[in-house]
Amino acid sequence: MSKETVNLSLANPRGFCAGVDRAILIVEKALEKYGAPIYVHHEVVHNKYVINNLKKKGAIFVDSIKDIPKTSHVIFSAHGVSKAIKKEAQDFNLIAIDATCPLVTKVHGEVNKLSEQEHTIIMIGHKGHPEVEGTMGQINKNSSNSQIHLVESVRDVKKLNLLDSNKLSYVSQTTLSMDDTKKIIDSLKNKYPLISGPKNDDICYATQNRQEAVKKMLGKHDLIFVIGSKNSSNSNRLAEIAKEKKIDAILIDNMSDFKESWLKNKKNIGVTAGASAPELLVQELITEIKKTKDILISEIKGIEETIIFKLPKI
Repeated sequence: MSKETVNLSLANPRGFCAGVDRAILIVEKALEKYGAPIYVHHEVVHNKYVINNLKKKGAIFVDSIKDIPKTSHVIFSAHGVSKAIKKEAQDFNLIAIDATCPLVTKVHGEVNKLSEQEHTIIMIGHKGHPEVEGTMGQINKNSSNSQIHLVESVRDVKKLNLLDSNKLSYVSQTTLSMDDTKKIIDSLKNKYPLISGPKNDDICYATQNRQEAVKKMLGKHDLIFVIGSKNSSNSNRLAEIAKEKKIDAILIDNMSDFKESWLKNKKNIGVTAGASAPELLVQELITEIKKTKDILISEIKGIEETIIFKLPKI
C-alpha cells in the first residue's frame, strides 16, 4: 500500500542562534580543559536535548550556588545572572566562566548605566524567566539610587504609579520580539511621555528572524511543528504565532512524544525550531513523518544569519 504524499516546508532561519552556539561551546571547552564535573548555574540554554547531552559529558546543572563545592568552576547560563549571584560565587571561591549572551550583557550594561544616573527603570519581560531575574538583579533591591519594575502586559502598565520624568526608562527581555513589546511600549509612552528607551534595538535578532520566518508559513500550511522545549520562551512564541491565526501548531522536543494522529488530513506541514533547539531534532522529526508519509521537502528562503560571538577566556 502506497503512502500518502505531504508537502513539508522548513523555515529559515531556524534552530541555534549565535548566543546558544557560544554557550554550549563554552561548557564543552570547559569540560575539555578542566575535566568533569563542570557546574552550570541554571540550564545553560532552554532545551532538554542539549542539557541531557551536556550532562552525559559531565556538566552538572544547579539552581543554587550553595550546591557547588567551593573552588570549583561555575558557568553562568546564556540568560545571565544577577550581581548577587556573581557575588555569592565569589564568596564561595568559585572560578566563574560567563556564558551570558552578549546581547543580554549589553542590556545589563544599559541597566547599570541608567542606575548610576539614578533612573527608575521598567523591565518588559516574563516574571520568573532567568533573563529577567538576571537583568533586574543588576540593581540591588535596597538601592537608594534607582528602582526597577517588571511589566508583562499593558494591564501591568496601567497599574504603575510612577513619576513621569526624564529619569524614567525602559528595557526589555531580549527574547521578546518587536511585535511582543510594541503594545507595551506604546502604552508606556502614552502614560509617560518623557520615558526613554534604549538607543539601539535590544530585541534579539534571532527571536525576530525566527518569528518572521514562521509568519511566511501562515496561510500556506495546515500544521506547523515547532521544535523546542516547553520552558523555551522563544519556542513557545513561535507556536503561539501560528495558533493566533487558527493554524494547528505543535511544540515538540522529544520525538518519543510524536503521534501519527497529528498528521491526519494534513497536506502541507511547516517545520521550524526555536533558537535553542538543534537541527538534529528537525531531522529526527522528518524521519518520524517519513515512517507513514511520503514527503516533498522544500526550504523556505529567509534572512541569512552571519553573526558569531567570540568565546570568553576559559
